[in-house]
Amino acid sequence: MPRNRRVITGRPVMITGAASGIGRSLAQRLSRSGSPVAIADIDQAGLEQTARSLPGQVLTRVLDVRDAEDQVRFAAEVREWLTAPLAAVFNNAGVAVASSVLDADPGDDEWLRRINFDGVVNGTRAFLPILVEQNEGVIVNTSSVFGLVGMPYQSAYCASKFAVRGFTDSLRQELRGTGVSAVTVHPGGITTNIARNARVRRDPEGRGRTPEQMADDFEAITMTSPGKAAEIICRGVERGKARILVGPDAYVFDALARVAPTHYYDVMAVVEKRLRSRQEAARRAAGQQGAAPAADRVAGQQVAGREAAERG
Repeated sequence: MPRNRRVITGRPVMITGAASGIGRSLAQRLSRSGSPVAIADIDQAGLEQTARSLPGQVLTRVLDVRDAEDQVRFAAEVREWLTAPLAAVFNNAGVAVASSVLDADPGDDEWLRRINFDGVVNGTRAFLPILVEQNEGVIVNTSSVFGLVGMPYQSAYCASKFAVRGFTDSLRQELRGTGVSAVTVHPGGITTNIARNARVRRDPEGRGRTPEQMADDFEAITMTSPGKAAEIICRGVERGKARILVGPDAYVFDALARVAPTHYYDVMAVVEKRLRSRQEAARRAAGQQGAAPAADRVAGQQVAGREAAERG
């Protein structure tokens, strides 16, 4: 079936989780294209930093996505701010927890669920009336590749992202025949702060890593920058996709979930082992470089700085 193409470039959008990562990159990309951008996040300092980086019209709002009533108030503010129909609502805010099921802290799981799933539901319910009244626009809800497969030590995160997927798939069917649509986004490993901001009580794998070391391990195997993720998402939305896979690893996860729905982790474990071997080799190489002349170290820092800037 032919897809119904959508236009969001140059039109107003709303983005949660905009203080960093994919949310910030979406705001920057769309603002550069001429879109008025309404951005929200609980992190006021990061949100203000994002706002300063935007060349176009912007509305900022410190927002806890868990608060359904405040989401409704924010939607009313956006409605008043609009000078053209709202093209897209990006429910993007999210957090992570790393724990085994056996050792899980119920409070951590509840914290994650209320942000990752309730936040998406609250945002959808707050802004959907605007889109339905216009009879145009798109709800874009961020799930994950962990909304396609279940992974060890990520039970709460996977549950929340599977829930986002199911909720959005149901919404999509309800919107059939209208001018409004719903999209699910499944990012793979993206170089964002989500691992560094995760709640981790102890290394769930029993390897004795600190939360910082666990975040380093995650970032060492990410394949996609936030800027590239924003590009893929915007392109997918405008091409009329109902489901957007972000990053080469996302396609691997999707394929494994289809062809080996109960044995995919056997394959992933082999890949993970190889990636860890590369990490160890890189660490050893970095240790050897530590003895290099100061000029070489400065040059390496400059390269790292350029790469960080490119990641956005």
